[in-house]
Amino acid sequence: MRRIGLFGGSFDPVHLGHLLVAQAACEEQGLERIIFIPAAQSPFKPDSAPMAAAERLRLLRLALAGHTHYSIDTQELDRGGVSYTIDTIRERVAREPDAEHFYLIGADHVPLLPRWREAEALAAQVTFLVIPRPGQTEATLPAPFRLCHLEGYPLSVSSSQIRERIQAGLPIDHLTPAAVAEAVRNNRLYL
Repeated sequence: MRRIGLFGGSFDPVHLGHLLVAQAACEEQGLERIIFIPAAQSPFKPDSAPMAAAERLRLLRLALAGHTHYSIDTQELDRGGVSYTIDTIRERVAREPDAEHFYLIGADHVPLLPRWREAEALAAQVTFLVIPRPGQTEATLPAPFRLCHLEGYPLSVSSSQIRERIQAGLPIDHLTPAAVAEAVRNNRLYL
């Protein structure tokens, strides 16, 4: 059975931490590929307005160029509105019913899983690959949730920190892929 990783997020902007997590998931769990799924709007961040979908998608494409085992699924952007993971998972499973699906999630989001829309149905569809965060302890959840903790490359970098650096006029080189840093600079994004 093929093993497919699903990586949802705002990717606002995508950074090296995202790519290191994807690499760790592939290596540690033997995933055939990772599908990046940019969200239209997080249900847990109703008051935040991410960068326009077209710009985030363009930066994600630049970051993933040349990575043959990574792809992008735009279904949440195409649907618009609030992005609910259960809707996305159902669509992915319908497209590839013969695959085992894994969903990458930050350790800080694990305690919130029971509050996700249709959490038990979601738990029945995927195994959650938990992304380590520096300084956080391993989170646990009762059944029906299946968690697998990645060792990964704990890196303390976030999209919000990158946006703050851009607004402060500080460089983001070495935090994002070079093509992303260049596109942000050239198009004066996040200013």
